[in-house]
Amino acid sequence: MANYSGLLIYVAMFAVLYFILIRPQKKRKNQLESMRSDLKAGDKIVTVGGLIGQIVSVKDDDITIEVGVEKSKLVIKKWGIYSKED
Repeated sequence: MANYSGLLIYVAMFAVLYFILIRPQKKRKNQLESMRSDLKAGDKIVTVGGLIGQIVSVKDDDITIEVGVEKSKLVIKKWGIYSKED
């Protein structure tokens, strides 16, 4: 019976770690992937580097955005987008 109580403690610790660390991280990753796949021209985005711009075109894994007053165009990868502004 003592062997099972030690095993039960490890199972309980894994369950707590799963619900506190692993599950929320997977949920956030799925939300990011969904947001990145739904991007279209005209959306305002924030990049991982902090650039704020508007999407001009989306081609496969590359996105062209306009930034600044002078409407400079930059090409970035989809994985470089942090969030979408509403």
